[in-house]
Amino acid sequence: MAKIIVIYGSPIEEENSISTMLTKRYVEEYQKTHPEDEFQEINLNDLHMSTSLLTSKNRGIFFNKDDSDYYIELLKGVDKVIMNSPMINFNVPATVKTFFDRIAVADKTFSYKYSKKGDAIGLLDNLKVQIIATQGAPLGWYPWASHVNYLEGIWKFLGAEVSETILLAGVKASPLKSYTMAELLEEKLAEIIKKAQAF
Repeated sequence: MAKIIVIYGSPIEEENSISTMLTKRYVEEYQKTHPEDEFQEINLNDLHMSTSLLTSKNRGIFFNKDDSDYYIELLKGVDKVIMNSPMINFNVPATVKTFFDRIAVADKTFSYKYSKKGDAIGLLDNLKVQIIATQGAPLGWYPWASHVNYLEGIWKFLGAEVSETILLAGVKASPLKSYTMAELLEEKLAEIIKKAQAF
């Protein structure tokens, strides 16, 4: 039995969030082939740890037991993470960035101590990660802006094995901008089913 955390990172209301819709369907499909696995859901919009930004005023207390250590231990105690994130102003939402600010802690989730090349060694090597992402612009419109590269990169930096991201791009451009939620889901359904079964 695998333990899984589903991390909802979209700041868009659930009923209007395409990435949340895709993630919920992914979880449904996953549970069909892995019914014994144990799930825990986290919505970053609801947590102090991801809605209180790092500033010069709180830096001394930012990495604390409740907001950092608790979630680090949570991640160390599970096998898989499913995380969604839309692109907001060419990047991940602030809640997602703050989540990583809280858990990317030297000697807890990464370390330079035993590195032979000077690069970091990720300490969350117990994790497999599936990212589900959306963006308004079609893929390649803004090559300097890739929230997917950031998400994949930071999870890999922390030691996780990262599956190929499920990305629905161009949702604010034609033709997808006129699609219903059901039609948008249909665009990615086959990929969701295939990847959920294999995860």
